[in-house]
Amino acid sequence: MGSMTQSPVSFTGNLASKPSASDLCKSSSNSVCGEPLKALGRTQLGVKRRDFTISAKVGKVKKHEYPWPEDPDLNVKGGVLSHLSPFKPLKEKPKPVTLDFEKPLMDLQKKIVDVQKMANETGLDFSDQIISLENKYQQALKDLYTHLTPIQRVNIARHPNRPTFLDHVFNITEKFVELHGDRAGYDDPAVVTGLGTINGRSYMFMGHQKGRNTKENIQRNFGMPTPHGYRKALRMMYYADHHGFPIITFIDTPGAYADLKSEELGQGEAIAQNLRTMFGLKVPIVSIVMGEGGSGGALAIGCANKLLMLENAVFYVASPEACAAILWKSAKASPKAAEKLKITAKELCKLEVADGIIPEPLGGAHADSYWTSQQIKTAIVESMDELGKMDTEELLKHRAQKFRKLGGFQEGIPIDPKKKVNMKKKEETIVLSKTSEVELRDEVQKLKQQIQKAGKASADHPEPGLNELIEKLKREIDSEYEEAVKAVGLEDKIVMLREEVAKARNLKDQLTPALKEKIELLNDEFNKNLPSAPNYSSLKYKLDMLKELSNAQNMSEKSTNTDKLKVEIDKRFKEVMDRPDLKLKIETVKGEIAKSGVSELVNLNQDLKEKFVQLSEELESEFKAILESMGLQMYPRSALEAKAKLDTLYEETDMIIEDVINSSNLKDKIDLLKMEVVNAENTPDAKSKSKIQALEAEIKQAVVEAVSSPELKEKYEKLQAQILEATKSSVGSDGSLVQHNLDDQLKHDGPPVEVNSEANRSFV
Repeated sequence: MGSMTQSPVSFTGNLASKPSASDLCKSSSNSVCGEPLKALGRTQLGVKRRDFTISAKVGKVKKHEYPWPEDPDLNVKGGVLSHLSPFKPLKEKPKPVTLDFEKPLMDLQKKIVDVQKMANETGLDFSDQIISLENKYQQALKDLYTHLTPIQRVNIARHPNRPTFLDHVFNITEKFVELHGDRAGYDDPAVVTGLGTINGRSYMFMGHQKGRNTKENIQRNFGMPTPHGYRKALRMMYYADHHGFPIITFIDTPGAYADLKSEELGQGEAIAQNLRTMFGLKVPIVSIVMGEGGSGGALAIGCANKLLMLENAVFYVASPEACAAILWKSAKASPKAAEKLKITAKELCKLEVADGIIPEPLGGAHADSYWTSQQIKTAIVESMDELGKMDTEELLKHRAQKFRKLGGFQEGIPIDPKKKVNMKKKEETIVLSKTSEVELRDEVQKLKQQIQKAGKASADHPEPGLNELIEKLKREIDSEYEEAVKAVGLEDKIVMLREEVAKARNLKDQLTPALKEKIELLNDEFNKNLPSAPNYSSLKYKLDMLKELSNAQNMSEKSTNTDKLKVEIDKRFKEVMDRPDLKLKIETVKGEIAKSGVSELVNLNQDLKEKFVQLSEELESEFKAILESMGLQMYPRSALEAKAKLDTLYEETDMIIEDVINSSNLKDKIDLLKMEVVNAENTPDAKSKSKIQALEAEIKQAVVEAVSSPELKEKYEKLQAQILEATKSSVGSDGSLVQHNLDDQLKHDGPPVEVNSEANRSFV
């Protein structure tokens, strides 16, 4: 459109009774040489009027190409009608924006650039360093974007370079034509609608459109629609419903525009109309939350059969900043608010508000917008294929049911444990009813009988009620301890010590030596005064009972594990023995032995003996491989007996050491050593160090003298001789050739297994 620039108009003479300059300009079409015809009629003919002059300057401007360019490309992507869209690629690439939590990544990226620059300047080879830095960068990027906090996802959803609705539409459609206006005189640029095709199928697209720079954001009102935008979307919904086009909506708005004019024009009424209408549309609707979905402004085009969210998108009733300002009177608490609101895609899928998550590349959708668009396209096609199988009635019911089931609650139905975790706990004091010793004894006796019956009936060794009884005993013991603490008058001291421990853990990860000493002293004082408590006998009985039941539980678990292991080993051995090649070899050797007529293996001839030994070694190798694959090893009986005796020797040695330590003299020395260590940490000096070393030497000497008794020495020597005998090569009584080192056997992680399987016995 051409434009005119006017220079100031200069006037001369008396203009009191003459028309104004604007009148002269406006009447130029009905005038002669710029004079109004009316004025010419009033003047005398033949008189020349030269009282004023008018001058105008017309500037040269570029001709606008809207709606069509002079030479339109008929083969343009999206069809020739795409020339009507004012949305064009940006001439300049958007400037990169670094979020606060991404700054460590930028430091790594800067290092990579610096090393590359140095390599280019010096001509040296820094390829190894560059590859190492790039690997480190990729790993840091992965670690960061796989552990994002809710507020970090909010910041990514609001990223200035995040792809907009039209970016995605032009990436996923073959053809797209934008449709304008609400047919009431307005066309809101914050809501874009249009028809497009995906894989040859036509869809109605509508979505919030943000700007890609400041100028576009002002034009698009930062993606905040006015009532005109929602009425435009409503018109397109009716259009799609009439012609049978499935609807795809894209949500990316902080919320509906809340200025005075929008309220006067009926913002709430426009949103309500959209909500009501969307539940009655007879075509499938899929909504994609691609950025942030704020309150009713997002929901006005979000009442869909399926609501899908990009990985870093958020959907909320109030922004984290607004929520923090309301609850904590400060927007600085927005990270806490974002976590409590449950606004991320993962949380909303758990709550069944969203129906699926569309993945984004590491770094967010703006890192690779085309890849993100293709993921959206795949999700749309899959969802539409699923919804397309439903008839109209089923489709409407599906959409209504999706929203009706949100936040549902019915009395009398047990609460889901996952939901119960987030409920406020009732502040009630739990009263535990004490169980008498007689009742406990009866319960334990019944439990023993049940275990014995179950053990005879099956090999699985079930534990009916054992765990429940142990938990019950633990609760009662805790209650008994609390009662005993009150009885001996140490309740206040324990409460104060707990507070000190809590403070110390908040400041440091580890407790200070002084605090540890306080805990030990209070523990000693409590143990000293415990026998004087009225409930001491009941507490002691329950502790003994708990110890007995815990041992029974451990034994039962070990027995169960051993039985399972035996079953698995026999199963594996049977598989080996059923192999055709081994079966053939075994049958061949058996046949030859039967033909020889020899009843004992010792009397076999040399050739047959060698065949037998060779087959035995082959079988043993197979069995050994099976055991090693299960983390086990083969042991001869002598090695197992030696290990059992070694364990017994260890237990005896431990008991002797414990008796020596519990003797009054050595115990006093150990307490003195503890005190010296605590004092030395505060004020270390040569004197205290030498004293500590002397005490350590005395304690060690006393322990060494205690374990150097003649009885222990004799047992040790016998055991050493047995170990030497066990390590020699021999053919075991079970027919297996064994060559082992007991030291290695005792160091291995898996449990020992006797070579006494059913398969091996059947062969021998």
